[in-house]
Amino acid sequence: MNQSNPEVQTEEITLENLPQIWKKLRTELTDYISNPEVWTGLLFTLLKVFLIYIAARVIIKIANKALEHMLRERSRGPIQFDQRRTKTIGKLAANIITYVVNFIMILMILSQFNVNLGPVLAGAGVVGLAIGFGAQSLVKDVITGFFIIFEDQFAVGDVIQTGTYKGTVEEIGLRVTRIKSWTGEVHIIPNGTINQVTNFSINNSLAVIDVNVAYETDIDTALKVLKEVANAFYEHSVDMVKAPDVLGVHMIGTSDITLRLTAECKPNTHFAVMRQLNAEIKKAFESHGIDIPYPRLVTYHRTEKAES
Repeated sequence: MNQSNPEVQTEEITLENLPQIWKKLRTELTDYISNPEVWTGLLFTLLKVFLIYIAARVIIKIANKALEHMLRERSRGPIQFDQRRTKTIGKLAANIITYVVNFIMILMILSQFNVNLGPVLAGAGVVGLAIGFGAQSLVKDVITGFFIIFEDQFAVGDVIQTGTYKGTVEEIGLRVTRIKSWTGEVHIIPNGTINQVTNFSINNSLAVIDVNVAYETDIDTALKVLKEVANAFYEHSVDMVKAPDVLGVHMIGTSDITLRLTAECKPNTHFAVMRQLNAEIKKAFESHGIDIPYPRLVTYHRTEKAES
């Protein structure tokens, strides 16, 4: 049996009936606000949203702790992995977990307000496709970040230089890399702009120390003192990996003689070793009476015989 839909009656809005329509809307709004079921439903909705938010924060924290524990146990296992890469992958996995959990949290919160998630997800897919075609730089950043981690170009904790930026890598994300300089500035660099990288933390570094002595100095004595100081410093140094090499006379200048020694150090520690060795060499030269050259001015006076 077919039933016809009742006709919808619409009321025409004119200047004469506008006060009556406004009075009717105000009455309906007052009845809606004064309805306790409305406030009870809103309170339950807000409570659910709060619980969803708290649950998402707890899940992220538990996942990060579990990931940190898993990486720590892996480092203690019989099969050792590179700590640099392990730390970098741990940071990246933590970021991915945070993004996924936050996305699910947003969808669950929207569902509490009776938002149809089907069109939302479909719209997100269309927007993602548009971003893939339009935001090529974003796609380039993500792909470059993946290859940085896959090829192990650098890792979290490494000291690198890319372009004019030099510092310690604090984080490698899918889109950007954070580098902290030694003076405290944090540089946020898109991965797609990283074209060339110099990594100072992979191999051992070499400290090259040049010492200038005066021409009057006995070269054999100076080299002997230099070698004694370098060997003594190596005995208590934790940054040197092997005994320093005293190479001998490196250059003969106009007013000084340059002696050179080299020391192989742990990655990125050669600057500290150079500063400490320079101080020890200065003290040893002073105790042995070896002079450090300084600018000198010699004046010759020529006297001519008076003409007879």
